[in-house]
Amino acid sequence: MIIPELGEYALILALCLSILLATVPLVGATRGNALWMDFARPLSKGMFFFTLVSFLCLGWSFLYNDFSVVYVASNSNTALPWYFRLSAIWGGHEGSLLLWVLILAAWTLAVALKSRNLPQDIVARVLAVMGWIAIGFYLFILFTSSPFERYLPGFPQEGADLNPLLQDFGLIVHPPMLYMGYVGFAVSFAFAIAALLSGRLDAAWARWSRPWTTVAWAFLTLGIALGSWWAYYELGWGGWWFWDPVENASLMPWLVGTALVHSLAVTEKRGVFKSWTVLLAIFAFSLSLLGTFLVRSGVLTSVHAFASDPERGLFILIMLVVVIGGSLLLYAFRAGQMRSESSFGLLSRESLLLVNNVLLVVSCAMVLLGTIYPLIIDALGMGKLSVGPPYFNALFVPLMAIMLVFMGIGMISRWKQTSLKMLAQQLWLPGVAAVLIGMALTWSYSGELAPWVTLGIVLACWVVLTGMRDQYNRLRHRSEKLAGLFKQSRSYYGMQLAHLGVAVLVVGVALVSVYSEQRDLRMQPGDSMTFRDYTFIFEGSKHVEGPNYTSDQGQIKVLYRDEPYAEMYPEKRLYTARGNVMTEAAIDPGFTRDLYVALGEPRENGAWAVRLQYKPYVRWLWLGGLLMTFGGLLAASDPRYRKRLRPAAA
Repeated sequence: MIIPELGEYALILALCLSILLATVPLVGATRGNALWMDFARPLSKGMFFFTLVSFLCLGWSFLYNDFSVVYVASNSNTALPWYFRLSAIWGGHEGSLLLWVLILAAWTLAVALKSRNLPQDIVARVLAVMGWIAIGFYLFILFTSSPFERYLPGFPQEGADLNPLLQDFGLIVHPPMLYMGYVGFAVSFAFAIAALLSGRLDAAWARWSRPWTTVAWAFLTLGIALGSWWAYYELGWGGWWFWDPVENASLMPWLVGTALVHSLAVTEKRGVFKSWTVLLAIFAFSLSLLGTFLVRSGVLTSVHAFASDPERGLFILIMLVVVIGGSLLLYAFRAGQMRSESSFGLLSRESLLLVNNVLLVVSCAMVLLGTIYPLIIDALGMGKLSVGPPYFNALFVPLMAIMLVFMGIGMISRWKQTSLKMLAQQLWLPGVAAVLIGMALTWSYSGELAPWVTLGIVLACWVVLTGMRDQYNRLRHRSEKLAGLFKQSRSYYGMQLAHLGVAVLVVGVALVSVYSEQRDLRMQPGDSMTFRDYTFIFEGSKHVEGPNYTSDQGQIKVLYRDEPYAEMYPEKRLYTARGNVMTEAAIDPGFTRDLYVALGEPRENGAWAVRLQYKPYVRWLWLGGLLMTFGGLLAASDPRYRKRLRPAAA
């Protein structure tokens, strides 16, 4: 079959169209040639079409087990269920890069289709910048990472199988969502570069960029939440975040992207922070590229990382240097044109948002230092060094606590200038109520006031109550309160929902970090263990045959206060193609707690090593992530972003 060759040719055609997209509209915008600028949209459509054709060709090869393709043979198997064969497209380095460029082409197409209200020259420049980014990734795939390379002759008949860690629903949806966020920041970057090229750094530019940035941030939030959820139930250790370098690679652009979302709001509404906003757009996308480099360069050891040779990492590193260096050079040339259109006082919403932006960027810098410092030490031949959770927790947690305090104050403050007396009048009641409610909730849950738990719940209450106070302030002068609720903008309610998600996340982090309980023990049939009102009775194990694995499945009966409650079936799986042994935890989920059981190694006389865990409020972590995601998408759907707005002259 020539399907893989068709995929390769389609990718080459997409590269050719991306070269045209990167040059023709950009030259047209520079010369004021409307015809050349009009080529931007059809070229974007063509680039997406041929990239999609290439992706579908690879999907066909996986679905029909074409093991003459090296990438398919390395990441699939005849016994693999069809849905895992399709998700195996992005189960390795080459295919995940093809997914990356497909999503980049999709974002480019979306901008082309949804930018009818933007000036022609701005659209041309934005799409041209997207074309330049696409050129880099198409070249990367075609010259170093083609997923269509063939075995000639003598290809394997069964395939090596997909990594068992990736044979899971979470890994079907996690990478696409994460890439949607990563690549989405390319749109923010493209708008920033287009604004620098045109000299139009004003409220209109911020309004155009804002919904795209918010959608990208929402997808990245969802991707990180899904990754945490997958690690929790699939890796068998029961944790949700380990400050793994690859986890940090996704957290860093999220932190800067969060700052960018808020900075764009200030630039749009008040015409200030222009240079800061442009820098954040550049850094958000640059950190996305840095994450790609860390994952694919071979410099990291992680369950999330792709095992790639250093030459591929060098290609991305060169691309990273070009993107950062080129954009910062352009920024330096245009910096003199970026003047604020208004001023603001020391105590104002602008100042408080700036403080939180600085805290987010400092947090990102701290994570970046902890992630790359061991790599630098190793490269200099100064030995091996590990930077673990104690470093990150000691610095990150206090910074986030301070940020939550300013988040609540910023909700109540006013643009341009806020009096200290007004803030005191508005905030004393939410502040006192947050302390009292937070302490009462902590005491009622645990019978003690553990410092970090109390602080976390107090801060979560503070964020919620200040948001409610702001809502009350917006409605108190309206004669019809209920009607007023429906007159608030979607962006406002999106903000409120996202902030609520932050509060829910903080509660989950505080409680699960301090009050989780774990028992590691040897259990043979008939043995039991009781803690937290639950009794776990081990009833033995049985052999189970799966589609491409064999399994020893434990049978554990759970009693709640001596009454039958549930049956749990943890597994120890052997994937026959590669001989990998995997732990499949059994989880009984609940709104206020999870019961978590994992099998260790078999012992004599039918006994097993068993890990039992009680995880309070762990689901609130992902509930908070979902609320933030929905809040971002709701804010981005605000109709005012689709209204025509012409920028001021440069």
